[in-house]
Amino acid sequence: MALIILRSALFQIAYYAHCTIWFIMAIVGWVLPQQAMLTFARWWSAGGLFLHEVIVGSRVEIRGEENVIRGPALVAAKHQSAWETMAIVLFFPKPTYILKRELIWLPLFGWHLLKAGQVPINRGDRQKALNSMTEGVRRATRQGRHILIFPEGTRRKVGAPPSYRYGVARIYESLGDVPCQPVALVSGLAWPRNTLLHYPRRIIMEFPPPIPAGLSGETFFARMKESIEDISGRLAAEVGYRAESSRSSQSSA
Repeated sequence: MALIILRSALFQIAYYAHCTIWFIMAIVGWVLPQQAMLTFARWWSAGGLFLHEVIVGSRVEIRGEENVIRGPALVAAKHQSAWETMAIVLFFPKPTYILKRELIWLPLFGWHLLKAGQVPINRGDRQKALNSMTEGVRRATRQGRHILIFPEGTRRKVGAPPSYRYGVARIYESLGDVPCQPVALVSGLAWPRNTLLHYPRRIIMEFPPPIPAGLSGETFFARMKESIEDISGRLAAEVGYRAESSRSSQSSA
């Protein structure tokens, strides 16, 4: 445990120093084309993931990369930690996140998000949020961008009951001929939410086969949820998670 605490502390120092440096450097992106800010975001993401692997000792495995949609797509991902918010953008060169409005109020970081063309929503007003999402994602896909969304809305503990929101199905229907790329993963054992501790455990992200466009909202929603949950559950078991006790959920791979 002492080594875990030390590694976690070193990672926090290195990671926030990394973020500060890149957020300052990215200021030049405000006067450059939008793609420049997206490039800065990918470099920042790659650096953060590298620090986690080197300092914490996490072991990352990517599966199903051949399934990744190269054109415009709705990317629906499991959300367990901050890890996947960085990792996913490395596979989609024109990412557009649907994110809570409060994030754009953060100095530098929030301003970079706006320059990068992300879609902020007010989650306190569901109808207004849905209208804002629909308008934003349609505009983004017309520009050939990928729409990145966490359908559960927030990070979930490994093994927690799924809590998918139907808004993702409404977005899918509104996009018409745009397919969906599900993303299953297990990251929350290495980078747990609501704690400063990080663990040298396996992180696996898997891209299942895409879900085609044109399905009904209900059919899509059920298929997306089944695809993400079935594979994420299998991955969690593979890295050592056991649902019967919280202690075993913290076991190493």
